[in-house]
Formats: sequence, C-alpha cells, structure tokens
Amino acid sequence: MEYPHQPVLAEAAVDDLVTAADGIYVDGTAGSGGHSVLIGSRLSPGGLLISVDRDPEAVRLTRQRLAKLKTGARVIQGNYSDLDMILKDLGIREISGLLLDLGMSSYQLEGSGRGFSFNRDEPLDMRMDPGENLTARDLVNTLSQRDLELLLRDYGEERMAKSISKAIVKARRERSLDTTGQVANLVKALSRPSHRPKAKHPATRTFQALRIAVNRELEHLDIFLDKVPSFIAEGGRFVALSYHSLEDRRVKRAMVAWEKACTCPPDFPRCVCGGRPVFKRLYKRGRRPGIEEIEGNPRARSAVMRASERI
Repeated sequence: MEYPHQPVLAEAAVDDLVTAADGIYVDGTAGSGGHSVLIGSRLSPGGLLISVDRDPEAVRLTRQRLAKLKTGARVIQGNYSDLDMILKDLGIREISGLLLDLGMSSYQLEGSGRGFSFNRDEPLDMRMDPGENLTARDLVNTLSQRDLELLLRDYGEERMAKSISKAIVKARRERSLDTTGQVANLVKALSRPSHRPKAKHPATRTFQALRIAVNRELEHLDIFLDKVPSFIAEGGRFVALSYHSLEDRRVKRAMVAWEKACTCPPDFPRCVCGGRPVFKRLYKRGRRPGIEEIEGNPRARSAVMRASERI
C-alpha cells in the first residue's frame, strides 16, 4: 500500500530519539505511521513502541503499518496531552524517548475531506478528531468581528487580521460560510497578487489560525510540555518537530527552562530555590531540513527540530 505521508527529518529525528533498542518509545503524533515504522525498526524484540494519535483514521493507517513489526507495538487513539494517563493505563511509569511531530499529515490535508487545505473545496470542518463538537464553520459564522480578528492575529500571526475578519462578517450576512473554498477565495480577494513562484497562498495563515483554534493545539501543547519531565527516564530523550513560530517558541522555551531549573528572581545573589537542571539540549539551535529534502517534500521547508536528554 502507498502511504500518503512523507515524514520530515525522519532519520535524523529517530537517530536523536532511540538510544536503547530494548527501550519504551512513544510517537505522540503518529499520523500515518512514518516515524513510528522507523522507530520500530530500531527496536529489539524486547523493546516497545506506543503510537498515539487523536485522529481515528491515523490510528487505522498506523496499525496497518506496524502489524509487521517484530517488536511490541501499541497503537492508541488519544491526545498526546493526556500521555501521562495513557501510560498509567498501560502500567508504564517511565519511557525511554518521546517524539512529537506537530505538523499535519499529507492524508489529513489531501484525503480526509475535513477542510484542512485551501487547495480544494471541502466542508469547513478542520477537526483532527471528528468526535469533537467545534468546527471551523462554527467559528467563522458565529464569532464577533473582534474575536475573529484576535483569533487570526494570535494563532495565525496574520497582518491582515482586521481586514479579513471584517470581510468574513460582511460575507456571512448574505449567506453562511460553509466551505474552505468560500473562505480561501474571500482572503485571496483581499490580497495583492504575488508573482513569486513559491509564494504562500494568501489564506495560509487564516487556515492555520482556524485549525489551531478548532483543535486547541497550543493549549494541548502547553499542558503536555508541563508533563514531559514526569515520564521520561534518565538518559531518555524528547524530540519535537514544529512548523510555525507559535509552536517552536513554546518548545524552545520549555527546553531552556528545563536546563536552567532555578526559579529564583534574577536579582537574587544566589539560588535559594534548590532547583536543578533536568534536561540538556542536544543542540542549542533548532535543526532544519536540507535543500534536497525540501525539494522532495516542500512541506518540510518550515520544520524546526529540537531535542533534549533527561539528565
């Protein structure tokens, strides 16, 4: 079977992640299983791979791909922000490594029919877990102009947030906005045409903002980062792939804080809190895909990978 997603920085990420063939490793955002398959191939029969995703279709695809692994593998539908509870249910206290790829899979963009892409006209849904209630259609048709503007600015870092929110409110007075094509065309009409061959679609940031809000992505990431030190064993590693600055800043900030540990005010002459570093970064600056990978997989161009080791 031809699987619909090419994982970003796959070899590099798994090289950083897997340090013990008989360890317990978690792929917190399995997608269609690309990273999971590679992690599993590095483990011995005594190792264990746990693949988690909130999207039931991603769980199905990953189960298909991991069925032939010689090592133990569990595929679970769930949210990575609940990983502490997932591990508790499995009777696992600590893991050897954790990978988090915060990007969208090619299947979700091109084959899910849930409106993640502005390149096709689909229902304005954007739920990673179809069992959730809130959709992007709900947001664009019910939020006030001010709330839409804040959403686009805060989650999409969209410079035209005010103009786009006004246009959305004006358009929905005539008829509800039900499809991705309606929103993409509305945003495109407000933007100056670009003659650059690789210019981003004008609706890129709008779609990012709506997707983040629907799936509460930043909220889940913040919850998760607070928990990471509690379930990674000494010598274990955490590897994260981010695709926009809102995610990457959070991951970097957490890793820097884990290295410092001391919470005393800066003007204190010495540490009195007793905090100690709990992680060390494998490299200070995030790693990015090379030109060859980007040419073969254009969606990799915005990826930043960071990795830390529990000390």
